[in-house]
Amino acid sequence: MTEDQPLHEIFYCSVLAQDLPATAVGAIVGQARARNAQRNITGLLVFDGMRFCQHLEGPRDAVEALMRRIEQDPRHIEVRVVHQGPLETRHYSGFGMGLAESEGPHLMAGVHALEGEAALRHFLALRPSFDING
Repeated sequence: MTEDQPLHEIFYCSVLAQDLPATAVGAIVGQARARNAQRNITGLLVFDGMRFCQHLEGPRDAVEALMRRIEQDPRHIEVRVVHQGPLETRHYSGFGMGLAESEGPHLMAGVHALEGEAALRHFLALRPSFDING
């Protein structure tokens, strides 16, 4: 376990591979929850039926290893790390890996259009509007 490492965050956006049904997202999250809990990773995945935006936080080595796995996962295409860096305190201490479905594609399209901390701030500002299944 890497609990003694400082916290790190990665925020990325991707698109669901075209040959996968949107229902595959539940299976992805189900598998990820237990694995991420073992690695002390928390976060939120938002899916709008086509696009993913996910904010991950935890020990740096664990978060970076997870991001490498996501980049190699054929269920995601157009994976783009939008922001990453050190983190003072967790945003998601109340749950492990939350899943929310965005109402309509316009919200995540707006996040996908941004870069860096602006994208992350926009995502975090939208968080109260998401119905999070943690």
